[in-house]
Amino acid sequence: MEICEPCIKGTSCTQTGLVMRLVDEYKASPAVQQGRRSFLFLQGVASPFFARLGDYLIAQGHRVHKVNFNAGDVLYWGTRPATLFRGAIEDLSDFLEVLYRKHNISDQLVFGDCRHIHLGAIELARRWGIRNHVCEEGYYRPYWFTLEREGVNMHSLLPRDPDWYLDVGSHLPKVGEVTAFASPFSTRALHDVVYHLAGVCNPLVFPRYRTHAIQNAAQEYAGYARRLPLLRFHAPGDKSVIQKLIRKRTPFFFLPLQLNGDAQIRSHSGFSGIEDVLHHVLSSFARHAPANTRLVIKNHPLDMWQLNYPRILSRLEDQFDLRGRVDYLETGSVPALLRHAKGVVTVNSTVGTLALSFGKSTIALGQAIYNMRGMTYQGSLDQFWHDPASPDKKLVDCFQRTVIHTTQLNGGLHSRAGIDLAIVHASRSMTAQQSPLEELL
Repeated sequence: MEICEPCIKGTSCTQTGLVMRLVDEYKASPAVQQGRRSFLFLQGVASPFFARLGDYLIAQGHRVHKVNFNAGDVLYWGTRPATLFRGAIEDLSDFLEVLYRKHNISDQLVFGDCRHIHLGAIELARRWGIRNHVCEEGYYRPYWFTLEREGVNMHSLLPRDPDWYLDVGSHLPKVGEVTAFASPFSTRALHDVVYHLAGVCNPLVFPRYRTHAIQNAAQEYAGYARRLPLLRFHAPGDKSVIQKLIRKRTPFFFLPLQLNGDAQIRSHSGFSGIEDVLHHVLSSFARHAPANTRLVIKNHPLDMWQLNYPRILSRLEDQFDLRGRVDYLETGSVPALLRHAKGVVTVNSTVGTLALSFGKSTIALGQAIYNMRGMTYQGSLDQFWHDPASPDKKLVDCFQRTVIHTTQLNGGLHSRAGIDLAIVHASRSMTAQQSPLEELL
């Protein structure tokens, strides 16, 4: 998506113009004028969510077609209408254009907008006047998921103007109660394993398919198999470290790690990976943080031990003379750490939104939808250690109200209970003439 310089600086006028142009083109499409949508689903999450959403939309009288890119897609989509894409990625545009014409496509759904098979498809659909719906994990957790038109995260149509949020958010109702649901990690893991086990057929059926992930499934599972059984042994020591910091009122900064292969790191930051992040943060902390402060680093709960963080940190502590000032945790309560932290350093993690809701000074080192004046620290990391100013409480509240109202839907993408909620809310959002954000803009 092309965003002009005024939009990057925070002006919402051109953002509004882009949205209105997309809305007008969409309304002019034949399928929309006939009152019956024709959806094309591309690659989804490893769960029954896309299949059940397709069934729900068909039951409402709409048409749904799917492109399957690998054996996992085929397994989870079942016998529903679908076309196999077995070509090279450079052939995808021509392939999709044939489907756009054949099925009179009005809407396109993808999970994640940074996968290589989706990047070009989103832009192609936009040129055809086809509306994109992009699904992702929630900006706010745990009972929300994200569904936006045209893009998520830094591709989102959400303005980058704090004054716009103050104006709009003050007129929106407070975030109401959401329906809670169970979503055990074991369910998510089972779907992932089943999806990737089907991949043994890929060399025969989809020989040109290449995953968007940095590591293949076997490497990921080997990492989880090493890490997860050991977490219960780390937990007592990690808890003791946190309690000691709180009891002694030790001033500390908190750095929650993201996944090394996360698209947020690869596509929406200037870092090559988490090791690069650690080098940058520890270097600055050593040179500029007050001598009495500590840095607490917590691993991501879904990390697969691709990188040996204790070894990396040990080397960096020696390099920057930080022995005794850095605490590394595999487990531990994020809310407890946020409540007592002097400030929070992140790249673009969703923990940043949680930190802001706690009123904690937060610096975002990458591109994040919440990284704006009045919310996050706008100076350099070197300055942050000495001047961690608190966020504007009213702006944080207005931002949260607006983002949840416009992009967050109650439901989940993995468990049966979460999907039950998600398909109802997603279908309502996808079939509306205008999204809540389009109405506000």
